[in-house]
Amino acid sequence: MAAAMKRRRGEPPEPGCLRAWAAESQALASRWRVARCSGRGEVAARELREQRDGFGELLLRMRGLPPALPTLPLELTILYNFLLFTVGTSDSAVEGIRQGLLRVLEACGNCGHGFSTEELWQKVLQEVTAEELQAPLHRLGVLQAAWWLSDGRLNSTTILVRLLSHAEDLGRAHCSEGENELLSLLKTWQLPAEETSLPLIQSTEDLKEMLCTTAAFLQGLQELDAGNLSTALSLLQEAAGGFCTKKVLAQIYTCLGCCTHRMGKPQTALQHLKRALQIDFQCLPALSHAAAVYHQLGETDVELQALALLYEALVKKPPAAASSSQCFLIQMDLIHTPVLASLLCPHHPSQVKYLLAQRCLQDGRVSDAVEHYLDLLALLQEGLQQQVPLGGSSALPRIPEVFLEAASALEQAGRHQDAITMCEEVISRTTDLIPRMLRPEETLQQTECPSPEAGLSQEKESLCCLTWRAAGFLHQGFAWAKLGESKEAITQFSRCLGDLLRVQLCGSGTEPTENLLPEVEVLQKIRLFSLIGRGIQFLELGKHKEALLDFQHGLQISPGDPAAASYLVEALWKLNRKQEAATHWQKFSQSSSSESGKGRPCPLYLVSCLKQVMFPHRESLARSVQDFLQTADQDPAS
Repeated sequence: MAAAMKRRRGEPPEPGCLRAWAAESQALASRWRVARCSGRGEVAARELREQRDGFGELLLRMRGLPPALPTLPLELTILYNFLLFTVGTSDSAVEGIRQGLLRVLEACGNCGHGFSTEELWQKVLQEVTAEELQAPLHRLGVLQAAWWLSDGRLNSTTILVRLLSHAEDLGRAHCSEGENELLSLLKTWQLPAEETSLPLIQSTEDLKEMLCTTAAFLQGLQELDAGNLSTALSLLQEAAGGFCTKKVLAQIYTCLGCCTHRMGKPQTALQHLKRALQIDFQCLPALSHAAAVYHQLGETDVELQALALLYEALVKKPPAAASSSQCFLIQMDLIHTPVLASLLCPHHPSQVKYLLAQRCLQDGRVSDAVEHYLDLLALLQEGLQQQVPLGGSSALPRIPEVFLEAASALEQAGRHQDAITMCEEVISRTTDLIPRMLRPEETLQQTECPSPEAGLSQEKESLCCLTWRAAGFLHQGFAWAKLGESKEAITQFSRCLGDLLRVQLCGSGTEPTENLLPEVEVLQKIRLFSLIGRGIQFLELGKHKEALLDFQHGLQISPGDPAAASYLVEALWKLNRKQEAATHWQKFSQSSSSESGKGRPCPLYLVSCLKQVMFPHRESLARSVQDFLQTADQDPAS
């Protein structure tokens, strides 16, 4: 080796040494081909490490000598094989390619130190004309394009392929209007023929085909993210017809499903998502998106089946990866973009269980909802919620809201005592988190101008805690009412109203609801429901005057509310103030149609309360009022 180091620059090593290196490279490549075809994942994984180390050691021995044109084809081929084993370590791969380009320039008497990788490629491809180096350089170019695409560097990739395919000079990749330049360049890129004396562990033709698929997929994702759905669809369809593994193909069809769903084509979206699952049944995001499409279509049975399958798949131990994934070292799994991550975001079992519970409750499948909520709470109490993002963009809301929804389900299932216990958990855990007084209108003003984020967050958190605690008392009031305990129900409704005295709401309900914080509007609904609920219990006890006051206060909070208005008329009627009741009835009947449906929808945990405050015998009261008015018209003296 010492004698070899004294060899003049550019002078090739002894022929015997070159043959030995070539034979060693041939042996390493042959061993890998046998290992990857064995079908045994653990064998292939061990061989992968051994081959990587083998090619790495061989490359170091060759680089122990100054670069020479006769040895560079073999050296660059060994570098290509070695880099294929460094998948997932793009920094090492890019540096390896850079060192190879510098060796090429050095062998040709040039220097490339100080140049960026893009500049190095331009210098090499413009100045190195040796025919024997063209095929090895194209191989490295394929790898470079793969890693640049994995980083989303489309412009750098386009420039490189343009240089490699001589598109600037030959015009072979001329793009017609509307045609994608990078895809056109890749398709027309003619790779030099591979030499059988320099074995490759992965064909460059295969890699080039994979580059075409990757470029179409990546650009399709970018167009999808930008909202250019027609262009995204075309590119994703191009990717679906390309060369890739089953895992990636399933991901492409999942993205096609999301794209067509956004285009307002749910049936087409379902076809793509079903295709994704047929290709790879482990592509769980496709199942999740399919459930969302079924939800939009209102096909609740199929949606719940999809969610149940998704939950079952998530709680089971995932099967081992297919051994066929070892057949290709460079794969499109290298692609990582925010939009792809969002489309293929894995669900946590707790999130899916919540969706099952929520959809059952919304659809009136109360017994199923109860079971799902109890299962979910068991998961959360085991500490699994620490692994799940709560609130925000997550499918799972804040924990107190889950408890309140569960209480609502229990209440509707007739398990009133269990609902009371569930609400007590919420009340006890939020009691110490609420200040003596809150002024949410100040928080509303703060959102209109810059303010310290920390202060605003604390104010909103206190408001949320107050909302949850008040909702807990509200549910307990209705639960006690269903148990026939009117006095206890009145106590809980009064506690709810007492809690709400801590917060100074924006006005009396006359302001436009779109100007209110969501939490403030929910608090107003809770106050309204509590007043109506307590008023109903006062009516049950024959305390009509107290009931009338509650209904009047309810109408101050929500003018024109049909439930409060109907109960107010009933209270006046029972107090024998029939003319006054009839006047109010006529007034509310004229305005009820315009008042209904105002404001934001109720949170799911308040929907059952909304149902319980609805006036149950409106038609009967209407007939009584109409009869009274007709009698009054016939007898003016009355």
